[in-house]
Amino acid sequence: MFFALALPPATLLCQTGPGTVPAGTPLTVRIEQNTPMRAGEPVSGRLLYPIYADNRLLLPKDTVIRGEVVSLHSDHSRRVRAVMGGDFTPFHTPVVHFTEIKLSNGRTVPFRSGTAGDGAPVYRAVAPPATKGGLVRRRFNAGLDAARSDIAIYTAPGKVDRLMQFVYGRLPYHPQRIEKGTSWTVETTEQVEVPAQAAPPREPQKPAARKPRLWEERVEPAAVPNNTGAWIVQANLEDALSSESSSKGQAIHAVVAEPIFNADHSLAVPQGATLVGAVTRAKPARRFGRSGVLSFSFSQLMLPGTETHTVETRLTGADTAEQIALNSEGQAQAKPQDKISVPFILAMLASRPLDQDKGRAGAGGQNGRNGIGGAAGLGLMGTVVSMAGGSPYAAAGIGYWGAARAFYYRWIARGQKIAFARDTRIVVETTPRRSSPMKPDKSSTQ
Repeated sequence: MFFALALPPATLLCQTGPGTVPAGTPLTVRIEQNTPMRAGEPVSGRLLYPIYADNRLLLPKDTVIRGEVVSLHSDHSRRVRAVMGGDFTPFHTPVVHFTEIKLSNGRTVPFRSGTAGDGAPVYRAVAPPATKGGLVRRRFNAGLDAARSDIAIYTAPGKVDRLMQFVYGRLPYHPQRIEKGTSWTVETTEQVEVPAQAAPPREPQKPAARKPRLWEERVEPAAVPNNTGAWIVQANLEDALSSESSSKGQAIHAVVAEPIFNADHSLAVPQGATLVGAVTRAKPARRFGRSGVLSFSFSQLMLPGTETHTVETRLTGADTAEQIALNSEGQAQAKPQDKISVPFILAMLASRPLDQDKGRAGAGGQNGRNGIGGAAGLGLMGTVVSMAGGSPYAAAGIGYWGAARAFYYRWIARGQKIAFARDTRIVVETTPRRSSPMKPDKSSTQ
């Protein structure tokens, strides 16, 4: 009886302790279903990353966060490009405000945060291992990756929905929605008191990944600690970086988001430690499709209440709103894109109205070819105009307009810029400091 009373209840052993989320903590929320694009619409998403405070887990990954769309802002640049393609939809970007946290036990915790209007899908870029070969080999791999991306449009999950959205995009006007997977990052403006809740279940062990087929996109595995004792650090950038505005030598900081423990469970790198570094290369995007280049590294690790330690780091992962690629050295650059097939296909479709060989179908066939040419340039509106006009040269002109637009954006326009917003989650591989490990404070561990 004495030992039974001395043991803590089983429910306490399966709980995360209560704690306080400090003001200024970034919360990245991702919605899991398509949402209508209108003000006042409720929005429900889940935390993309777990939240720690005092080296303790307070809010597990996938915790439900609720809010609503407070307003809509006009997306002028997207409107202009859409109008040039025959789409007159008044595109908007939603501004959301998250106000409530739903815990695993059903309780809700209100909190205050700023609004966010920069919602976008989050893409994880992972640095691949070093590859052998020279310039020709790298160019071949880049072209192969671009071809795989094109094939993935037709083979990856969600292809039916992508087809429907493509059809909608051919209409002169179509409803707009907040796409599933859109994410926003907001910072808490006040402290948030989080009560104890059930600990999250352990994630099931993932099956061994099979070797991808030649036409499938390569999925690089997440970085893991190696046998040299290196740490994989999850951190949030404190400074916004861009290939257009950043300069070589610019100081940067990142805050460690998750604590790292040694094999003996002693605290190695506490949550809240600061990585200090600098931009090592910044090259803005230029005309003729030349994309920007950006790289940075960290050289110091500042621990709370202790001295600064020198470290060596390499960027191995980053979550960004644009699809970028990391090379084996951690340099960020634009993801390879196919610049040939789309303009070529549109040019072939545009030339169909000019195909007037004898023995072909009569006027009905000619109208069909006119419709194909017009659709290549201005979608449904181009189809109607080309078929109503009856002139194969006008239909071909509309089609070649679409091919010229595709060629311009891929070969002549300014290339993609590389940008990391404030609070961007990055993954850094760093060499541990050569000093005795810090022992965790018993009051701040689970």
